[in-house]
Formats: sequence, C-alpha cells, structure tokens
Amino acid sequence: MGMTREALLERARALAPALASRARAAETLRAPHDDSIRDLVEAELPQLLVPRRWGGHELGLETMLEVVELLSAACMSTGWIAAFYLGHNLFAARLSEKAQAEIFAERPFCLMPAATAPTVRAREVPGGYELTGRAAWGSGVMHADWVLMGGMTEAMQPHVFVLPIDDVEVVDTWHMTGMSGTGSNDMVVDGAFVPIHRAEPMLAFAAGDTEGAKAHSNPMYRMPLMPFVQCEALGVFTGGLRGAATAFDEAVRARVRGHSGAAVREHSLAHVQLGTAQVHADVGCALAREQLRMAQACLHGAGFDMGDRVRLRGHAGFVVDHCRRAVNELMAQSGSAAFQADLPLQRFFRDMNMLATHAFFEWDTSREQVGRFALGLDPTTPLL
Repeated sequence: MGMTREALLERARALAPALASRARAAETLRAPHDDSIRDLVEAELPQLLVPRRWGGHELGLETMLEVVELLSAACMSTGWIAAFYLGHNLFAARLSEKAQAEIFAERPFCLMPAATAPTVRAREVPGGYELTGRAAWGSGVMHADWVLMGGMTEAMQPHVFVLPIDDVEVVDTWHMTGMSGTGSNDMVVDGAFVPIHRAEPMLAFAAGDTEGAKAHSNPMYRMPLMPFVQCEALGVFTGGLRGAATAFDEAVRARVRGHSGAAVREHSLAHVQLGTAQVHADVGCALAREQLRMAQACLHGAGFDMGDRVRLRGHAGFVVDHCRRAVNELMAQSGSAAFQADLPLQRFFRDMNMLATHAFFEWDTSREQVGRFALGLDPTTPLL
C-alpha cells in the first residue's frame, strides 16, 4: 500500500542532514555516496511516482517537487540523482506492460538513468535490437539497476531502449567542478541485445502516447517528455537556492570582520542581504509551483500545444536563471572565506552555475523560443 504525501515529506526532511554531511564526500568520490542512495531506498522515496498496480505510491508531481527540494537544499548532486530516480520511474511506466512487469518484478521501483539523445546505433535482429555505441551524461548510472538509452535504428528512426545495468559498461569520464557528486559518467554498449518489448519509438515515448502509458488511468503517465522533465528537475534548482540561502544565513550569524572585529549580523546591510536571500528563495519555490500548475492545467485540459510548450520552456528557463543569479549574488556578498572547500555555499555556487547550463533549461535558448513564437517563427530546438 502506498505511503501518504506527508509521510514521504517527513522522511525526506529527516534525511536532509545526513545528505548535507556527505556532500563534500560525494564530490571527492565523484559519485553519489552509497549511504545516501541506501537512505533514499530505505525511505521508500524512489517509488513515489510508480503506479500502485506495481506496488508504488502513485503520488503526484507536487509531492515529487517538494521531496526533491528538501534533498537538494542539503546537496544538489544528491538531489539531482534523486529527482531522476523518482521521475524516471514514470518513464518505465510508459514501456510495454511486459517490460513494466519485468522492471518492477523484484521491487516496486527502478534506479534508472535516461540518456534520450539517439547516440547509439540499433541493428534489428530476431526478437529485438542489438545496440552499439556510447551515451553521455548518465546521471544515476553509478547505482543503477536499469538503463534507458536513445538510439537510431537502421531505418533512421529514433527509439528508446531499456536494458539491465549488467549489459552496460560505465566509463569514468566525470571530472567536473560543478555537480561532481552526481557521477554522471558515460555509458557504453557493445552488441547488447534488447528485446522488442523493451524498445519504444522515440516520438511516441516522448509524447506519452505508448500502449504502456495508455494502460494506466492516471493521465500523469501520458505527460509529454519535456513538460514532465521540467517538473521533475526544477526542485533541484529551487531547493539548491534554499540551501544556499540557509548557508548564507548561518554565515551571517557567525561572521566577524577581521580588521574591525565587528559582528556582521549587527550591520543593516547584512539584514538587507539576508532578507533578499530569503525572498529570492521563496519566490523561486513559488515559481516552481506555478510551473507545475501550468503543466497540470494542460495535462488535465486540452493538452500541450506549441504555445503551451514554449511558455513552459520559457518559464522553466526563467526559474533556473533566477536561482543562478540569486546564488551568485549571495556568493559575491559572502567574502573570501566562503570559498573554503568545506563550506557549503561555494558548493551551491559551483553546482548551480554548472547545472544552469543544462540544455533543457538554458536561459538564452528558452527565452529565444518565446520571442520566436511571438513572431510566428518556428522553434530552433526540439527540446520543448
């Protein structure tokens, strides 16, 4: 029987201090900390979106957003992986029913990275496909049990393919100065067989128009890819901003100016800066909830036309840019000491700036699409 929203949020809240205490270790490991992933699993967070028919909680996007914000306020790298582990179970739920039964056979969730860019070659063979190639940005691969990869068939038709982690080689490529604790390494396959029931045409998969998705009465499982991913991941940014604001608050309370010995907390400028940080965090979280409201209005209404998709992409890009600018402002106000490796604010600063360049959220491309649509021009990106 699924858990309630309140119970899951309480579990996520209880995990946050431990995740924060391991954030620097995750950076050193260049991968999520084993104990953090174990904690997420033991708290039953990954099955948040899994259909009840497979033993999941089948809760909504709002609960996922709140959980991801709580975890990301402690560690953005862990929050990013958690967002994908929670959200990508929805991807599994739009595969064939045979594939769903296979994936959820042993436990009511999967830990599955998803590299949807069709970079792998897929050769048709009896009963399925043979995959060869390499996929980058494998967020979640370090603790995965299944992997979703995009590939191109010999007929030049993009598909998604799901295969067990044992069929995938993980290549150590993740040497980054931001989000280094995600371990988003490359994934390589060399002649791996994928049966036909674990393959879906990319267009149908991205549109939520698969037979597996239609088997569920909950329309959430038929949500188009990009609007869903925006809802899935925005909490990493808004939670990260909340975590940065908290770190700034703690620094203000403790900081004493070296030359004068004056306590920073007594200065009116510090009050202005701290108040600004808290308002920025509140506004970021409010905007993320508005993103969900707009997306769900489309989901339960007339669907997602191009205007809706462009507006959602522009709104998501704005939220991410708001979080980036706010964190950068905090870092600029915090003094040289804030760059110490064991202090969290500099980690939020590096993580936020790296993640804000993600192709799904990058601000310049996002606002360009809004402007082009207003002028009646076609979009310049398929990521809508």
